[in-house]
Amino acid sequence: MDNQTAIPYFLLLELSKNRHLQLLHFFFFFVLYLATLTTNLLIITAVAFDHQLHSPMYFFLMNLALQDLGIVSVTMPKSMINSLMDTRHISYFGCVAQVFLFLSFEASDVSILTVMAYDRYVAICNPLHYEMVMNWKTCIEIIILVWVAGVFCGILHTIGTFSVLFCSNVVNQFFCEIPQLIKLSCSGFNLVEIGIVVANITAALGCFSFIFISYGVIFKAVLKIPSEQGRQKALSTCIPHLIVVSVLILSVCFAYLRPSSNTSSELDFGSTVVYSLLPPLFNPIIYSMRNKNIKLILYKLWRF
Repeated sequence: MDNQTAIPYFLLLELSKNRHLQLLHFFFFFVLYLATLTTNLLIITAVAFDHQLHSPMYFFLMNLALQDLGIVSVTMPKSMINSLMDTRHISYFGCVAQVFLFLSFEASDVSILTVMAYDRYVAICNPLHYEMVMNWKTCIEIIILVWVAGVFCGILHTIGTFSVLFCSNVVNQFFCEIPQLIKLSCSGFNLVEIGIVVANITAALGCFSFIFISYGVIFKAVLKIPSEQGRQKALSTCIPHLIVVSVLILSVCFAYLRPSSNTSSELDFGSTVVYSLLPPLFNPIIYSMRNKNIKLILYKLWRF
């Protein structure tokens, strides 16, 4: 309640005072948001309504699309409204909700990518046991665990971020991003949030290490497949996932593994767009381009 009394609202990044540039920002985000919604909804529709895609791999892919929709829907609409209405305001509790939901969806995203790597490992390295290991009861339990883990991560970060007093309400980003909020803390370093961040970085590194080790074993098994067609079929289900993981890692590294700045800059804005908005757009495109089953179903939906 002290935080709420001291700061009833935050001011998000104002990209420009020029009205034409504000409308240009709205248009850019609107097109990006619409493209992301369309591509992910196509994946969800294809998996939900075609029985050929009713398998664990596509079930996990549908959940990944849902998480990507959540990521962009938490951040972009508010920024678009602010640009359209020529304002910068976001309420205190609106900022809290952004932090909680964004981190929940991001954490779930990393978790589901890890699960998808395990699914491919079982399918290729232990095909005879696949239906027994990855049965529907197990898949549903895994998805519930993924979403619960994401919510738990979001709760921890929200508590850690907003457990301090803020000396300023000016957030130098187009949404309530945790690194920018930490800079507003009156006490400087927030040891609680830093501890949570370190724990989550460790967990994320563990997930990514598991993914790449799994694919090392998978590619070794693929090379032993005698037929060229068999190898291509196995790789066609693995390459899109590996590309998606690589895009996520590269975008996060671009955003955070660079010298930090205390002032707002175009690079800060651009790097945040890269890691928070581009992966949700590219993920369904990558799967649609590389997966023959997805392309076939989308073509049928288009003809329909």
